Amino acid sequence: MAKKKRGLKEEYNLLTRDLDWDPTFVTREEMYPYTDFEGIKIHNWNNLEDPFRVTVESYVRIQGEKERKFHAIRENIDLLQGQLDMTDARWLEAMKIFSSVALNGEYNAHRLFQFIARHVPSPAIRFAAITQSVDELRHVQNEVLLFNNYNKYYQGFHDWKNYAHRHWLTSVVKSFFEDAQSAGPFEALVAIAFGFEVAFTNLLFVTMGATAVANRDQSYGAVSFTTQSDESRHMTLGMMALRAMIEEDPDNIPIVQKFLDKWFWKAYRAFTVVGYILDYIAPKKVMSWKEAYEMYIEDQVLNGLFKDLEVYGIRKPKYWEQTVQEKEHNSHIAALVLYRLPHVLYFHPFAPTEEDKKWLAEKYPESWENIWSKKWEAFEDPNFDRLYPGLPMVCQTCQYPMFFDEPGQPGFNTAFRTSEHEGEVYHFCSDGCKDIFDDEPDKIKQAWLPPHEIFKGTCGPAEDLANYWGMEPEDGGDYYESVDHQNFEKWKKVRA
Repeated sequence: MAKKKRGLKEEYNLLTRDLDWDPTFVTREEMYPYTDFEGIKIHNWNNLEDPFRVTVESYVRIQGEKERKFHAIRENIDLLQGQLDMTDARWLEAMKIFSSVALNGEYNAHRLFQFIARHVPSPAIRFAAITQSVDELRHVQNEVLLFNNYNKYYQGFHDWKNYAHRHWLTSVVKSFFEDAQSAGPFEALVAIAFGFEVAFTNLLFVTMGATAVANRDQSYGAVSFTTQSDESRHMTLGMMALRAMIEEDPDNIPIVQKFLDKWFWKAYRAFTVVGYILDYIAPKKVMSWKEAYEMYIEDQVLNGLFKDLEVYGIRKPKYWEQTVQEKEHNSHIAALVLYRLPHVLYFHPFAPTEEDKKWLAEKYPESWENIWSKKWEAFEDPNFDRLYPGLPMVCQTCQYPMFFDEPGQPGFNTAFRTSEHEGEVYHFCSDGCKDIFDDEPDKIKQAWLPPHEIFKGTCGPAEDLANYWGMEPEDGGDYYESVDHQNFEKWKKVRA
């Protein structure tokens, strides 16, 4: 008789879950020391499933096909010198930010999934986390290749690794992942698979990807497509694990709620820079930060995902109302502050052009006219000194400069919160960041804050900070006064 063909589920179990074993030389508790660390109770580890049921064979085959397609596109773009076909080289200021922020994030996500794969006793989660760890490493490698061609022609791409580890702006994302890496495996899973991927990566790879294509940056468009195809699988695993934790035991619900509160807020703060890119940097704009937030966060997460979770007793994350209010303002706040810091940035900020202002007035009709256009007008006064001369105070938790406004008072009063712990006073940009500190002060107090370290001298002499960060003189300054802008204008004429 012909041998009966195995079904997909049986094949998956044979090649993944059935390879699990019970240790004999140590106890299961010794093998998985973090199982009870966070208080999460799992009564049946087999209830945690990988909804995609990916095996090594199928994973390698699918990812190999993605790689072949991506590299064929990338090599063709490089061969045709596609960087000369962009609407304006100022779009690459967004890519400079992305090169140091996202690459750092992707590599640390790779490490996080490795940690989860080692310490979660569920064989399905472990195997899924291993494949996702490889995904993240693939993203890093593809993104490094993406910037290889741009680095031949433009400033600011040459030392992304140093920027990622040392620059004051990138400490925001660095601190996000280091916080997650020093958590338990279940919190780490919520941080990366929910906070970063389910809630916010659509903004990074879908919205920014569409904006890149609109500005004829086909390279980033190709990267965002191949990356987000993996992220969609990561999102599904994150949602499955979230539901499994909630369903396994009612005692898990308050713990999971705390994780959701923390990581929604931290991811929301970390993605502020995406609003700056969409609203200010992109020459040809596709969608405002406000519109993107409404589509991907309000509709899909706050009013979609969390509505589905209400049946389990899960509510929307704390301070979600504040995030909805701030969608009208945060990109403008970030743009105004960064415009005053061209001498300490590895990219070129700039004031909005008349065309930009017209678009911003259309997308933000009330707040632009009443608040933000007036703020930009102040810079037009020739007697106004644009450069900020000192070091900004940064939030102990999210590590952004303290530039966010008081809720309900946009453009007028900067939010400022403090907590005292062991005789020391710590500063925060919001109630959300203060709450996170107050819940685990002994952890957050250890944050490496760039201004503090600069004053301590641990970053070398203050007058030589650019060298410590890896910056060349041409990397900073106003875009319209930069070598990048001058070169692009010359190349565009030759290309025509």
